[in-house]
Amino acid sequence: QVQLVESGGGLVQPGGSLRLSCAASGRIFSLGPMGWYRQAPGKQRDLVAVISSGGIRNYANSVKGRFTISRDNAKKMVYLQMNSLKPEDTAVYFCNAFIQDTTMGRPADYWGQGTQVTVSS
Repeated sequence: QVQLVESGGGLVQPGGSLRLSCAASGRIFSLGPMGWYRQAPGKQRDLVAVISSGGIRNYANSVKGRFTISRDNAKKMVYLQMNSLKPEDTAVYFCNAFIQDTTMGRPADYWGQGTQVTVSS
């Protein structure tokens, strides 16, 4: 069993910062790319940022220069540092990871349960 658990969401004023964390646990053999997605009410789930196992990062245009994704492979963690937050960043943020589990079956995408980020004055 593989599990992703996010933490760090909350309410913040425009211009503020938050740091999201996501911990992967369970029968993990290897971690591939890890990323963050977000879904606002009535909208589709969109990619925010992704980081490869080697540290290559890609960001959505809307967050470039404001958000930073990082990972700690030893701890099986991925982080999203969010600065200069705007009301339009309000959404549920989901952690995603491409994982090979110890059964050595086909690697698969796993998702966390989501954490709410609200940017409002």
